[in-house]
Amino acid sequence: MNRDTLYGQSSQASVLETNKVLRNTYMLLSMTLLFSALCAGVAMAVGISPMMSLGMSIAAFITLFVVHKKADTSSGLIWTFVFTGLLGGALGPMLTYYVGLANGPGLIMQALGGTAIIFFALSGYVLTTKKDFSFLGGFLMVGLMVVVIAAIANIFFAVPAVSLALSAAIIFIMSGLILFDTSRIINGGETNYIRATVSMYLNLYNIFTSLLHILGVFGSDD
Repeated sequence: MNRDTLYGQSSQASVLETNKVLRNTYMLLSMTLLFSALCAGVAMAVGISPMMSLGMSIAAFITLFVVHKKADTSSGLIWTFVFTGLLGGALGPMLTYYVGLANGPGLIMQALGGTAIIFFALSGYVLTTKKDFSFLGGFLMVGLMVVVIAAIANIFFAVPAVSLALSAAIIFIMSGLILFDTSRIINGGETNYIRATVSMYLNLYNIFTSLLHILGVFGSDD
């Protein structure tokens, strides 16, 4: 068997493995989003407090480390659902607030629709063009750090305009991360679908909450 044949077989195997990771990522992402929505609905029905929501968010953050540690084991799937379930439940008080607005349900649907459009448009672009967006990694991480620091500072100053600017920045950065994460999968940079799913889930989660915040400010009739 000559070298060209071996190279061809290796290349084909790599493509098949990449397609498998991509397929498993999108399948698990769909399941975790549905589970997260279910947990959010339960949290709204039960009426959890903002403090409990904060506690669930902190627990989810801790669980994230466990997910990455267990990503190569079968228990990684269970921890992934624990993580996304906690974050979904943490949305309860926020969603309850928006549902109480005159056009709140419409705002939530607009945020969901906007998130879906951003995800499918950006992922579709990468899948179609096969472009490598790995060069964005450093810029996006720096941008994320700046946003986190600014968000912490704004807790004390509570400037509405800054809050809106941060939401817009988060949408921009998470959109870039969708390009980055999708590119990593199709170019073989990410071979673990659990880690890929968690990364993509966080992108969508942050885009949705930020979009809802912006729409709530500009589109509320209440």
